[in-house]
Order: sequence, then structure tokens, then C-alpha cells
Amino acid sequence: MRCVIQRVTNASVTVEGETVGAIGRGLMVLVGVCADDGDQDVKYMADKVPNLRIFEDDQGKMNLSLKDVGGDILAVSQFTLYGDARGSRRPSFIQAARPEEANARYEQLIAAWRAQGLRVETGRFRAEMQVALVNDGPVTILMDSAKTF
Repeated sequence: MRCVIQRVTNASVTVEGETVGAIGRGLMVLVGVCADDGDQDVKYMADKVPNLRIFEDDQGKMNLSLKDVGGDILAVSQFTLYGDARGSRRPSFIQAARPEEANARYEQLIAAWRAQGLRVETGRFRAEMQVALVNDGPVTILMDSAKTF
């Protein structure tokens, strides 16, 4: 499972002109699901993302987590995180999970975050979405449950 995590002052996702998810201060998380992902990958991201210490404390150091600052998550499924363009100019998405499996893992991750008491807004799976955000810092972190980067 791969996540692109951006610290934001606000973020929203729109589908066909309708805002389907919006947050204030928190994390915009793009979520990609690999064909090989299992429960352990979901568990890793469910724990790691909201506990990342990427918010500033009183001394201006990144020392606080999303939980510490009471922030929200906007989670958007993004199979293109598994796009591989190393061999050609057109990315291959062969590593990405099939839609049914990807949606199940994506929903499992959202449920795990909500079970921790976090407010989680979402995009709409397999929809054409427009994502707007104000990246705070900017702070952007890449995570892979396989720890390839």
C-alpha cells in the first residue's frame, strides 16, 4: 500500500461539481493499493499515518501528530500511485490491485482510522475527481507499506 501524505490547512474533493469530502487542518492522503496488499499493509498505514509527527509544536519543530493537533483526514483512492513508467513513456499499472480488491482495502483503511476516533472524509471510488488543497509548509511524505522507499 502506498500513501502520499500532505499536511494541509484545507482540502476538498469534488465529483461532477459536488463536493463529496472536505477538511480543514489535517492530512490529505492519496491511497494506492497493490495487488499483493493484505491486512498487515492496512494495519501498517492505519497506525503510521495518523501518528506521523509532521505538525509543528510551540518551538516550530515537527513534533506533533495528527492526533495531537486534532486534525482530520481526506482520503482519496489513487491507483496511479502504482504506475510504473521506468520501461516506457506510458505507465503500466500491473502492480495496482483490481478495483474490487482495491476498494475493499481502501474502505478497510478508512474504517481503521475511524475506529481510532479520527474524522475521515473521502473521495468517491472510481469516480473522476477534482482535488483541491492548500499544502501547509509544504510538507509531503511518501510511504509504502513494503518499505521500498
